Amino acid sequence: MVGQVAVGGGAPVVVQSMTNTDTADAEATVRQVYELWQAGSEIVRITVNTPEAAAQVGTIRSKLDALGCDVPLVGDFHFNGHKLLAAYPDCAEALAKYRINPGNVGKGSKRDEQFATMVEMAIRYEKPVRIGVNWGSLDQAKMVRMMDENARRADPLPSDALMREALIESALESAAQAEAWGLPHDRIIISCKVSDVQDLIRVYRELARRCDYPLHLGLTEAGMGTKGIVASTAALAVLLQEGIGDTIRVSLTPEPGEPRTKEVVVAQEILQTMGIRSFTPLVTACPGCGRTTSTYFQELAQNIQRYLREQMPVWRKQYPGVENMSVAVMGCVVNGPGESKLANIGISLPGTGEVPVAPVYVDGEKTVTLKGDRIAEEFQSIIEDYVRTHYGEGGQRRGAGRVIAIRATSG
Repeated sequence: MVGQVAVGGGAPVVVQSMTNTDTADAEATVRQVYELWQAGSEIVRITVNTPEAAAQVGTIRSKLDALGCDVPLVGDFHFNGHKLLAAYPDCAEALAKYRINPGNVGKGSKRDEQFATMVEMAIRYEKPVRIGVNWGSLDQAKMVRMMDENARRADPLPSDALMREALIESALESAAQAEAWGLPHDRIIISCKVSDVQDLIRVYRELARRCDYPLHLGLTEAGMGTKGIVASTAALAVLLQEGIGDTIRVSLTPEPGEPRTKEVVVAQEILQTMGIRSFTPLVTACPGCGRTTSTYFQELAQNIQRYLREQMPVWRKQYPGVENMSVAVMGCVVNGPGESKLANIGISLPGTGEVPVAPVYVDGEKTVTLKGDRIAEEFQSIIEDYVRTHYGEGGQRRGAGRVIAIRATSG
């Protein structure tokens, strides 16, 4: 079983995520990878930090294959990746890509040797590599050298500019070194992650100017809740609007009890609301006002949005194009009919004091007026009928143009 995702070269921007399970616990990791994939994650990264974790990667891949889940798995390596890849060939083979952090690959004279071992494994198993630099784990020896050199300059860079330059140089020099050892240019992806929005924008603009490697975007340690969502959106939207970025991850800290899949949903919605890609029908709904003192339209909008997203694992296979469908759930007659007519399917619910009826519009035409206690169920049935009659079966959406093919292959 082989799953493949194209990155770069004009291919669609790819959504990826990362598990937070102990990879040594194969069952828990399989379960979470499957959930992330069902939510729409096209690449999933897993931590490979111990011999016990490395020993389970092949099993995880096999179990996912048995479930029909062909999502590519990326191994996240720090400190001991050179040992684990060499000692566990099943792990090296089962992973679709290796993530290497130049700041954590080794110190002093051992750095090049250990980095070279990881690159050698990537060459041997024909795997792409993400060279991922993080401001929190930047190569300290390199930073010290650059600080000394900067201090001797007639016009020294400010500390924040120096940090950004160190990130960029670390990534590009490591990529050049990997190529010198034989890793093909078209198997390298670059990331330089920071946790400040403006710094991230400046770093990636400069990266895009100075190299043609595919770039993975993400605001590292974005935080939890609205802060993490807003910060990630603010940073990624600017770069994506400028055509920068080939893969993205929204690094949310989950709130207690919150599903890991939320980071996938947010990443998809960033791309979809910007008109870059479509993943699931999105619901247009008004914010409510004094004309809508009932919460009925809010509950209906929430339920319909949840229903649409839950159907997508099946719908995306059976009804290609359904992800572009638009649905409007409006709360009164002020903007309700107009917004409903603009959507593929829209309903205008009665506001406070209005006649208790709800006209439904399909492709701009009023088709029926709903009333009574079953408005929600009847509207959902209308959506289901529309999907069946307007979107044909067969074929999955795929972008053209490939620079790097990230393959999930059963071992």
